[in-house]
Amino acid sequence: MTALILDTTGYRILGLLHIVSAMAAFGPLFLYTPLKKAGETATIAKLHLRLVMPALVLMWVFGMGLAGIGEWKMSSPWLSASFLIWLIALAVNWFLVRPALSEDSPSATSKLAAGIGITHLSLVIGLVLMIWKPGA
Repeated sequence: MTALILDTTGYRILGLLHIVSAMAAFGPLFLYTPLKKAGETATIAKLHLRLVMPALVLMWVFGMGLAGIGEWKMSSPWLSASFLIWLIALAVNWFLVRPALSEDSPSATSKLAAGIGITHLSLVIGLVLMIWKPGA
């Protein structure tokens, strides 16, 4: 069984864009700790604001497109939970990770680590929801 339910070109393109934007949103976070240790905080901050945050927003746009084409209702438990998890990831990245990138204090380092951990946990939970679609 494929992850993409419908077999139309538009649905497959949206699915591809959704997956690529998720990779762009979550992938760079794996590099933040080594880059911060190397003193590349300006590079990380640019990467976060120019790639990660826009990719998170695009991931939602393409996901909603998939839900619309696939005729999923927002009342579906897995879709509502996915939206909530996405909101948490977006808020954590904006209010926790982004400010921690411009500071060099031990407090900022722990905030960055916590933000990255929460973001990756949201990725795992989102993947489980997308694959198994509980309540669908």
